[in-house]
Amino acid sequence: MIVGVGIDVVDVERFIAKLDATPRLLERLFAEQERDLPPNSLAGRFAAKEALAKALGAPVGLHWVDAIVVKDDVGKPSMELRGSVEARANQLGIRSLHLSISHDAGIASAVVVAES
Repeated sequence: MIVGVGIDVVDVERFIAKLDATPRLLERLFAEQERDLPPNSLAGRFAAKEALAKALGAPVGLHWVDAIVVKDDVGKPSMELRGSVEARANQLGIRSLHLSISHDAGIASAVVVAES
């Protein structure tokens, strides 16, 4: 059963400017293994984290570093959850997440479907 759906769109150029203006933002938004990725990838991952938060009901207290976007051997993205994000997913009975990330015309977008 679908528990939640989230979607987010990020203007890549604007996102990069924000990261440049606020260097500590990188540490607040991304786990250590994500921080060295190219700006386009970071924007896509941020869109994925925002979409996930929406699929979880956008509760207060989620920590962005507790959701990590990973890719399998063929490049399919998924999310590893821990800490605050994992606790919320467990609270909602979520057993499966589906993630799609796309980039086009300077925009990064992501959709997350959460299932119990």
